[in-house]
Amino acid sequence: MEISNTLRPGDIGQIIKQHGLLYSNEYGYDVTFEAYVAEPLAQFAKRNNDRERIWLVRLGNKLVGTICICELSEFEAQLRWFSIDPVARGKGVGKALMEQALDFCLDTGYSKVVLWTVAGLAVSKSLYIKYGFSMVEEIERELWGAMQREQCYEKVL
Repeated sequence: MEISNTLRPGDIGQIIKQHGLLYSNEYGYDVTFEAYVAEPLAQFAKRNNDRERIWLVRLGNKLVGTICICELSEFEAQLRWFSIDPVARGKGVGKALMEQALDFCLDTGYSKVVLWTVAGLAVSKSLYIKYGFSMVEEIERELWGAMQREQCYEKVL
């Protein structure tokens, strides 16, 4: 497996497709989830901000994992688009991505990292807690074709 920080032609579409299919198959999300991923991902790709970075994991030519750090303010970052394809799970990929992303946050001078997720993603939640994130907010609302408990986690660096 190879981890890089460089988006190649086709990667944006592949990230959107990977998220759409994965969350549809595993959690029943509808097509609006792809739009939720696509819009801010496109904006990220156009910004070229050195305080932001994406990590892409490839197995051969197949994209099998992503994580991204986006700038919210001078001292606050947002962890986004964290996803591991089932073929890459259980191999330490998620841990490697999380560690690289959090190291980048420290090196960049952020003092807090936030992430938004939904209840029911047990493996993700356990990884967030393992790396020191705590849930600070929970809101129930309709998202991606169903009622969801949207959760905000924060980690002070």
